[in-house]
Amino acid sequence: MTTVAAYAAPAAKAPLERTTIERREVREHDVLIDIKFAGICHSDIHQVREGWGEAIFPMVPGHEIAGIVSAVGPGVTKFAVGDRVGVGCMVDSCRECENCKAGREQYCTGGNVMTYNGVGKDGEPTYGGYSEKVVVDENFVLGIPEGISLDEAAPLLCAGITTYSPLRRWNAGPGKKVAVVGLGGLGHMAVKLAHALGAEVTVLSQSLRKKDDGLKLGADHYYATSDPATFEELAGTFDLIVSTVSAPLDFAAYLGLLKTEGTLANVGAPEEPVSLNLFALLGGGKSLTGSMIGGIAETQEMLDFCAAHGIGAEIELIAASEVNEAYERVLGSDVRYRFVIDTATI
Repeated sequence: MTTVAAYAAPAAKAPLERTTIERREVREHDVLIDIKFAGICHSDIHQVREGWGEAIFPMVPGHEIAGIVSAVGPGVTKFAVGDRVGVGCMVDSCRECENCKAGREQYCTGGNVMTYNGVGKDGEPTYGGYSEKVVVDENFVLGIPEGISLDEAAPLLCAGITTYSPLRRWNAGPGKKVAVVGLGGLGHMAVKLAHALGAEVTVLSQSLRKKDDGLKLGADHYYATSDPATFEELAGTFDLIVSTVSAPLDFAAYLGLLKTEGTLANVGAPEEPVSLNLFALLGGGKSLTGSMIGGIAETQEMLDFCAAHGIGAEIELIAASEVNEAYERVLGSDVRYRFVIDTATI
């Protein structure tokens, strides 16, 4: 076991504080990563505050990890010391179910092992990226291409793949009209990616406060959802809507913006249930669906795509000691567009 410094929440809703944790020794197929940067995802806040249900404490959040390989197990074939790598939301899965074999490890029916607030196959709790080092099986480590700086790459491991996956699945590209609901950590990546895929991109945000940013990121249009005229003007417009917000929406209103047989893909995860009159789906044969991160192969595809198109996250780099303040700022929508912890400050 190796002792490393980390930032952890000692209990639900408690502020994060500096502490130490134990990392396992490198096994045959393990990769030891010196973490350089860790993104702050809204999921971290939900889980630290038990918004999604009972959690495991102490909790070291962080599933947007970028770093450098410092050691490998004797059986490792995919990575070498010095490689630039990333770790996303998963660090293991059953590897045997239909979904795992199809490269959809995020939907592992045997239960995947989450990067933090999870339990590994050894029965030990998992600790995330707000720490100096992490040990991960090579099959759940991603290569970060040279074309992306590590700090801007970190958020791609969750925010990037979470938005790339539905855009690819529902064929965002030339000739398609795509709307992105919300321009935050997820939304700004959805705009960049949909634009790079060749779609006509519209941002639907509560206000026009970030309009200039949205257009610079690649949006063709920008509308305020607080204006009822938006829903009248854009009725029947979009092939695909990707909702990135974690607040409950009036789904019927947004479904009204879809073309016949259009799809509203939800990647935001509100803490409370939502209601829907099913006639909003029946009229027009529309689909309301969900999407959760992506498989390992698709995540690597996304990283390679981002490198080829010069895409990284828009980040604000912070010291580890600022993490509690950063959480409050995320909740207040006061970040453009992803906080990333410089782990040298832990």
